[in-house]
Parts: sequence; structure tokens; C-alpha cells
Amino acid sequence: MQEPAPPSGGPTKDEIMAISLQKLGLREGDIFADVGCGTGKVSLCAAPSVLKVFAIDRRKEAIRYASHDAGKQGVKNIEFFTGDAARVLPGLFPIDTAFVGGSRDLEQTLEILARGGVRSVVVNAVMIETMHLAIKTMQRLGIFSEALSVQVSRTASIGNGLMFRPIDPVYIIVGGEPVC
Repeated sequence: MQEPAPPSGGPTKDEIMAISLQKLGLREGDIFADVGCGTGKVSLCAAPSVLKVFAIDRRKEAIRYASHDAGKQGVKNIEFFTGDAARVLPGLFPIDTAFVGGSRDLEQTLEILARGGVRSVVVNAVMIETMHLAIKTMQRLGIFSEALSVQVSRTASIGNGLMFRPIDPVYIIVGGEPVC
């Protein structure tokens, strides 16, 4: 069987994911939702730390890619769902923590998560408008904790030496209980 092509948007960078997962404060018995799961990289990294992962994406090709990758890696505690988060999420509760990597229906998604009593939620955004919407919505819902602007640079060869090449900045918006 031919390996499915990765969905557009690319995977979350390791450094951004490390910060995001730390801010979520994942616990062993948690049920974790990865909203807008894309390649499934966040789901795969969270899976060893939690009881169950619900990976949601509206794109069939994203779910196909992510579920194939999970199968290849032998990860068995992830359930995949194709559809809009606003339609899928309500049937999955209780959910303890959630990562939101997509901006479609962000307000409605955050409202569903807050109403459902999630302990923590992290939104990753690359657009200033998405960051602003996430902060304003979390503030209105009484769950806003903090926002971070993260800029990572990695070494790259230049001539006979090395330089730092920046990766696009990412905004990490955190809601729920503060994590140590």
C-alpha cells in the first residue's frame, strides 16, 4: 500500500510542540483532544503521556496520513475523527486537555471546550488575527492564562561556518489551570 501524502500546513515544529505540551500539563489518566491534528505529530507525541487521544481534522487526507503514521509507529491509544471540531467534539467528552492547531471555527471550538470543563487548552497560531481571537475568546470565557510569542532559530551552513536561520514565529495561547 502506498504511503499517503502529508497534508498541507506541515507538522508542528518540535520546539513549539515541546512548549505547547508542557503548557498543557498532560497527566497519565488524561483524555486529550488534538483539534486540527494535521499530520498527527502532536497526537503521536502526546499519546505516551495520556490515557486516550482524540485526533480531529476536517480533511480526510490529514486523517488518512495521521492514522497511517500512528499505525506504523504502533500507537494504539489514538482515535481519529474526520469532521469539523464543532460537530465532533461534543460527543467526545469528558476531555481533560486540548491542543488546537487549526483556526477554523476557533471561537466555537473554544466555547465547546470551556463548557465541557477542560482543565487546559493550548492554541497555536501563526497569524496575529488568530492570536487576537484566541485571547479575546478565552478572556470572555474566563479561561485565559497567558500568551507567548516563540521565535526559534536553527543552525544552517553558510560558507565555512554556521549561522542561525529563523523559523516563522508562533503564538502559543494558553487557557485553563496554570502549569508549574
